[in-house]
Order: sequence, then structure tokens, then C-alpha cells
Amino acid sequence: MVYPEDRLPPLDRAFYAGVRKGMTKVGEVVVPPREAATFDVPAGHVFRIVGVDGPQVGDLNLWNAANLAERFYSGKTRALHGTHVTVGDRLWSALPYLRPMATITADTLDWYGFDGDGAGVHDVIGTRCDPYTNRLLSGGDYHHCCHSNLTRALARRLGTAFEAAEPHVHDVLNVFMCTGFERDEGRYIMKASPVRPGDFLELFAEIDLIGALSACPGGDCGSGHSSDAASCFPLRVDILRPRAEALAGWRPPEVSSYAPL
Repeated sequence: MVYPEDRLPPLDRAFYAGVRKGMTKVGEVVVPPREAATFDVPAGHVFRIVGVDGPQVGDLNLWNAANLAERFYSGKTRALHGTHVTVGDRLWSALPYLRPMATITADTLDWYGFDGDGAGVHDVIGTRCDPYTNRLLSGGDYHHCCHSNLTRALARRLGTAFEAAEPHVHDVLNVFMCTGFERDEGRYIMKASPVRPGDFLELFAEIDLIGALSACPGGDCGSGHSSDAASCFPLRVDILRPRAEALAGWRPPEVSSYAPL
């Protein structure tokens, strides 16, 4: 491995197990099909992305609530943890900050592993469907690509124009998405997600977060995306507060201490 896991800051699994005991739900956001919504998670809280009525994947963006320049860095997360993430993996922030933004604490799809085609669930290898690539490949315009959905949702959250919000939208964690690389030619492949109603991916917020989640217009992404033809379903984000004693002694991680010359 390029980045040996034993060189990363240690993961206190007992701490995160304790966090999960006796949590109280304090909020929820429902993301409509082919749309996106934002949500806020205070540091030390947990958010859970839940499948609701049918197989649906979601595209997730995260920002530091106090500084949008510090945002989820899918490429470094992939380099540190691999192409697909699950319990114990962290979502890292962009340079020059480079610290854990969230830590995965539960994953009801961890049983899937990697299938015979080399595909797994919750990837950080794909980007997000976007109207620019859609126009490049099809010649047509489609306004419910995840990029567009995330941008509109963030613009509403910030009270800004679409054009002002768009530069903050970034490569995503593809929640529930089943993907891999073709063995013969190494091309990116998508398969129908195995997500079922009630399945969830759960994360502990290491810092104050703004999240945005798009319910992808590809539905389970088994046949494609950026389309009104696929069956699509809502997603739900639950916000949960741990017991105060479970957080005793915990502090948000500091940004990188590297000092440029």
C-alpha cells in the first residue's frame, strides 16, 4: 500500500461503539427523488442516510459549516482507505486542512463486500452525474443530474445564486452505489444497488458539517443515470445526538499542522 493504515491516526473503535449506544434522534431531512437537500450536523452528532421506499443511490457532499473551502476530498479518501468505504473508514477534507470530517460507524450493506465482477458498495471512484458531460455525450440538456441537484440545494441553503454555489460542489461519496472496474479494460462499471428499504450508512460528524445529498436520477443505477426513465425513490437523513457521557473527553480533530515555507 502507498499509505499504510498503521501510519494513520489511530481509530478508537470502542469510542465509536459507545457513541452508538442510546442515541436520540433530533432531526430528519427527506430528499425527494431526482432532487437534493441539505442538512446540518453539529460536531459530535451522528447522521444516518437511510433507504426508504425502494433501491436508490445518493450522492453526498460535505463542507465545514464555518468554512466551505474545507470540503470532502474523495481522491485522498480513496488513496487512504480504498475505492469503497465502510465501517471504520473516514471521510477526509481537502488540502490544506486534511483531517477527518466524518467517520463511518455503521453500514448495513457491509455484507456485500466485493462481488465476482469486482464491484462494491459506497464508492469514492465515480464523480457525480452532471449536465456538462450529459450534453457532451448526448447533445441534450438534463437538469436533474446530481451536480445540478447539489448546486441548487446548496444555493438554497446559502441564499445565493446557482452560479455562486456551483464552485463549492465537489466529487462525492456515492452512497449505496454498486461500482467497480471492468477486469479486461479497467473501465468504470455500475451495477444495480443492493440497497433495501431500511438499509443505512451511518457517520459520526468529527466537525460541524453542512451536508448535501442528491437522490440520483438513475435510481439504483443499474441501467444508467441522468434520466427520467429510471424508477427513483426518496432518501432520508436522520440526525442523532449521542449521550453526553459517550463524548466525554472527545475533541474535534485539528487541521493539518504542516506549515508551508
